[in-house]
Amino acid sequence: MALTILILRLAVCILAFPMYLLDFLGLWNWICKQWFPYFLARFTVMYNKQMASKKRELFSNLQEFTGPSGKLSLLELGCGTGPNFKFYPSGCQVTCVDPNPNFEKFLIKSIAQNPHLQFERFIVAAGENMHQVATGSMDVVVCTLVLCSVKNQEQILQEVRRVLRPGGVFYFMEHVADKPSTWNYFWQQVLDPVWYLLFDGCNLTRESWKALEQARFSKLKLQHLQAPLSWELVRPHIYGYAVK
Repeated sequence: MALTILILRLAVCILAFPMYLLDFLGLWNWICKQWFPYFLARFTVMYNKQMASKKRELFSNLQEFTGPSGKLSLLELGCGTGPNFKFYPSGCQVTCVDPNPNFEKFLIKSIAQNPHLQFERFIVAAGENMHQVATGSMDVVVCTLVLCSVKNQEQILQEVRRVLRPGGVFYFMEHVADKPSTWNYFWQQVLDPVWYLLFDGCNLTRESWKALEQARFSKLKLQHLQAPLSWELVRPHIYGYAVK
């Protein structure tokens, strides 16, 4: 089986040679940063339609974690185009972090469409180093479809714990690797190297639940599901929340 995966990977990589050449020349990353926000703006519309009930379920108790100020301070990590905004409660104070500055114009549009929120600022930074965000300043941190593409999940989760106040909560919804016995997992392994380049660093085979289980949160509520998505490769999901 391993040899079959290797041969198929090689064949796919040969077909994707122009992408690898551009990556070798240092051009592909720039191209991805330019076009990926446009792709994500379309993809998240479809994703929200198909995952709306799960998102409403996930964020249903956000208001319970409002801090002493009386307003919910929320940081969205890897905010993208802002597709989660409509699920946040009225009056929520939202800070956004994303390493791609090209998302800003999409965020401005999403902010205008969600006047029930109080937008604080957009920070261009990687989640592994959010030094612009004060320690213990957030009631809630949210990331959806982010842990698949970060460079260091453990460091990200350390930063999440740092910026959360005691008793604060981290909400997540992520696509992950399927069960090893499935055909879907087989194709995830075959296509992962090209998928990584094509979708700006996204990994199909990450077992993100392991990093969450090892992140030293005081409480972790995590569920696995097969999401009702059109793209079978990203149907395996985890979602839930973790309390600092």
